[in-house]
Amino acid sequence: MSGQVGALLGVECSVTGMRWRDRVVDHRSAIAISQRLAVPEVVGRLLAARGVGAEGAERFLDPKLRELMPNPSSLMDMDRAAARVARAIFKGERIAVFGDYDVDGATASALLRSYLSKLGVNIEVYIPDRIREGYGPTAKAFESLRENGAEVVVTVDCGTTAHDALGRAEDIGLDVIILDHHMAGPALPRCVALVNPNRLDDDSGQGSLAAVGVTYLLIVALNRSLREADFFTNKAEPNLVALLDLVALGTVCDVVPLTGLNRALVRQGLKVLARRDNRGLAALADVAAVDGRPDCYHLGYVLGPRINAGGRVGESDLGHRLLTTNDPLEALRLATRLNDLNLERRAIESLNVEQAFSQVESKGQLGPAIVVRDQHWHVGVIGLVASRLTERYKRPAFVAAFDGNIGKGSARSIPNIDVGAMITAAHQAGLLMAGGGHSMAGGFTIQHEKFDDFRNFIEKRTIKLGCLTAAPSLGVDCVLALSAAQTDLVEKFEQVGPYGPGNPMPRFAFAGVKVVRVDTVGDGGHVRCIFAGEGGSRLKGIAFRSADQPLGHALLNAKNLHVAGSLRANNWRGRHEVQLFIDDVAYPEDC
Repeated sequence: MSGQVGALLGVECSVTGMRWRDRVVDHRSAIAISQRLAVPEVVGRLLAARGVGAEGAERFLDPKLRELMPNPSSLMDMDRAAARVARAIFKGERIAVFGDYDVDGATASALLRSYLSKLGVNIEVYIPDRIREGYGPTAKAFESLRENGAEVVVTVDCGTTAHDALGRAEDIGLDVIILDHHMAGPALPRCVALVNPNRLDDDSGQGSLAAVGVTYLLIVALNRSLREADFFTNKAEPNLVALLDLVALGTVCDVVPLTGLNRALVRQGLKVLARRDNRGLAALADVAAVDGRPDCYHLGYVLGPRINAGGRVGESDLGHRLLTTNDPLEALRLATRLNDLNLERRAIESLNVEQAFSQVESKGQLGPAIVVRDQHWHVGVIGLVASRLTERYKRPAFVAAFDGNIGKGSARSIPNIDVGAMITAAHQAGLLMAGGGHSMAGGFTIQHEKFDDFRNFIEKRTIKLGCLTAAPSLGVDCVLALSAAQTDLVEKFEQVGPYGPGNPMPRFAFAGVKVVRVDTVGDGGHVRCIFAGEGGSRLKGIAFRSADQPLGHALLNAKNLHVAGSLRANNWRGRHEVQLFIDDVAYPEDC
């Protein structure tokens, strides 16, 4: 293509069909950052690749929460929400929280409960059953809370589109406050306050927050209101920083961009998590064999899935209970139960994923989006199935599990395609019974007879966005010699983290390495190998769920490869080594 920069290492088409590209566009900026801050060259490259200039590099490396924290009042309805909760506290009104069953909802509800308990306020927490009740508040749930004496209900990570249920809440005398981040339509539900940075009339600029982040801002606003009302005259103010472990967990697991405020919240939250003050999280880390200082990988791939397992295949409130217990024995019991449920979830997911792959591949040519359904899939794992479809086919994926005529669906996306907006548009077009979400994920309820129309709607919408026309590429931050993959290198680039959406994990390429040992491990068909480079250097690598894919085939059969992936420090029983999580490989002779 005219004007296109040459492919990195000459890899125009890897074994997975990717063109390798250098993430660093401005190499002079990388050098300037390295010299100005006296940091290693690799750090300068990582910052430049993420669009950070020399002027903003120091602040990026050391994000201060006090500098990035907005005035909570900048969010629509925030002052109204804080005032109503403060009034309930002073008057002794009964407060209840209705939370979603995923990690974002569990951490947000735990955050509110933990903060209010420090004020001596006991609240009821209602987590709906995913199978029986589905997503979001219902009229029946509000009626149950009212019968139990609730006068104020705070919904977290849900409620923005629950018009009928909120109408019923108003009719029975419940004051409802919504804390949410899912995409809102032009018509807002009836409630005391709707705090959602993604409502159309909110100009706070905080639309990337997870629900737990919105909830944290409410606590900051509420704490300020109580202070101004002299509530803390005879009692100590709660330490709000000590609650950031919950904020970090929910933010990472909801896959929102780790930039700006989110990055500062997670960075500080990881420090709090390392102190192991939350008994539930400490017990879960022990059960999951988390060794060493926790990072975003542990939150997103170790702790988060276990907390989610309760809502997917077990009891929906297990995660919330784990995060709020102060009893070490109860924490261990809950953590063990969630760990067992996670094993069960993985078995169900594996079966449903293989069925979904078969369904997609039986159609031959891929469409612009993947929209699949089945009568036998487990509704608790369809979000994970959608994630695996998106991961394999690089398409937005919409997956529905039907029970009779009604299907519950979940969607996952790729960068630049907002599935939350697509679901909202489909709902407004009369194709869905309910639905909503944010840019990278969403959920919906649909009737069987409208599924084909929904598929056509999604495919046309995806084509219109025009995001799938460019050839797929794999961004690489730096080409390294195999001997450079040491623990000190990992320590150097850790200061650019935490990593996630908006600040991707560094990816390194290694040219012409030898595969000296390779085998398959695990039920998921992972490929494990050892690479050798010049001077006798060695590096262990693993390619997850790849044994039956072109990536795995290449690793199992080739002797010499270009390899790209991310490096992680592996600390186990006092041993410290580096492992490569393999993303892609290419044959040197084809480049």
